Amino acid sequence: MATARYHRIVLKLSGEALSGDQGYGIDPKIIQSIAKQVKEVVELGVEVAVVVGGGNIWRGKTGSEMGMDRATADYMGMLATIMNSLALQDALETIEIPTRVQTSIEMRQVAEPYIRRKAIRHLEKKRVVIFAAGTGNPYFSTDTTAALRAAEIEADVILMAKNNVDGVYSDDPKINKNATKYDILSYMDILNEGLGVMDATASSLCMDNDIPLIVFSITEEGNIKKVVLGESIGTTIRGK
Repeated sequence: MATARYHRIVLKLSGEALSGDQGYGIDPKIIQSIAKQVKEVVELGVEVAVVVGGGNIWRGKTGSEMGMDRATADYMGMLATIMNSLALQDALETIEIPTRVQTSIEMRQVAEPYIRRKAIRHLEKKRVVIFAAGTGNPYFSTDTTAALRAAEIEADVILMAKNNVDGVYSDDPKINKNATKYDILSYMDILNEGLGVMDATASSLCMDNDIPLIVFSITEEGNIKKVVLGESIGTTIRGK
């Protein structure tokens, strides 16, 4: 059996990754594909935590731009991440992968509250843990949640799965055909050049805690396993 490079990972999924070509909502085929890819990684003995965005249902920033109170709009976005997390949990458990959803906003009827030590224990028992509702605070993105949770559970790496883009480019490759794809970057590169991989808070948190980040495409099935096995796909970001 192939040997995984990483023991414990945080998989960051955007909400858009769950919507597929329809651009909104949850595409059952996409979420089933992601669940199967996660199962492949779990079967390698890797401990998997997941952070899911909510942009396929609601974006707090969009609500704020429409004139809504920013905190209220962000709380609505947190609820969207919980919906996505429950859908992913169901897809994983359908293929017999034990999964727990932990939320930063308590709603005990549907999920556990986030408790760091309990999350780590679930991971040690080879259960997938999905961290929902962001950090529980407005003004913080799910990218920051991924960085924070990765630091808290001492993850080896954050895998940032993108929809229809296979790494970090110097410009939008859909618009500029001459855009250059980067294989390796530093967090200082991300911050100084404003490459938009993740927000500045998340980048700084990863840099300060020396957590590497790999940006890759989830569109091609099997890519999560390839990254975990150490294959050179996507863009690796680390250090200063």
